[in-house]
Amino acid sequence: MYYLLDETLYFPPIEKFADEYGILAIGGDLSVDRLLLAYRSGIFPWYSEDEPITWWSPDPRFVLFPQDLKISKSMKQILKKNVFQVTFDTAFRQVITECQQIKRVGQKGTWITHEMLEAYVQLHELGYAHSVEVWQSEELVGGLYGVSLGQMYFGESMFSRVSNSSKTGFIVLVQKMIEKGIKLIDSQVYTNHLASLGAIEIPRKEYLRLLAQWVNQPTLRGKWTEWLAE
Repeated sequence: MYYLLDETLYFPPIEKFADEYGILAIGGDLSVDRLLLAYRSGIFPWYSEDEPITWWSPDPRFVLFPQDLKISKSMKQILKKNVFQVTFDTAFRQVITECQQIKRVGQKGTWITHEMLEAYVQLHELGYAHSVEVWQSEELVGGLYGVSLGQMYFGESMFSRVSNSSKTGFIVLVQKMIEKGIKLIDSQVYTNHLASLGAIEIPRKEYLRLLAQWVNQPTLRGKWTEWLAE
């Protein structure tokens, strides 16, 4: 039995209601207020087109402390040679659409439903969701997007159409986050790709402690377009 949400802006206590997989509740909506409450509470939506909205808070949590970013020698060379050009918040809808449509090994369909896509576009328009675009010869070849609140960044998805493109975007983003005082990047669940860049699993209890400490700090809200120029 999962906790069933209604129109009330509320989530049940994580430690009491989350199951062994991290599923906390079902239902509710993807309104801006509910999404912001979810992220501030250590919760995120993840479901498929033919499923109800499902809210998660897994244990352990997969995170990256920006200062622990690992850059391989080969990636350092790619960055030095400026193989790609990186921008912020110049093509959010295009990035999330690419994340939605790209084929992934071992995955049928996508969890980025139309409803989900439009909800995050709205978050972007309000200055909370941000994209990183990676270009080659003026073509969008990679990117990622996520939500920023306080000194936290909640990564949602990335795509790559050219080898090392999304990795380049992620590295540049993390380097800028260090400069801007972002303390923690939430990557939600384990992936080999981000583990190679320094992400680790920590107990949910520890994650929630850090979240409470950092999420209510001032938010760098609005367009991040000028980050690279600073």
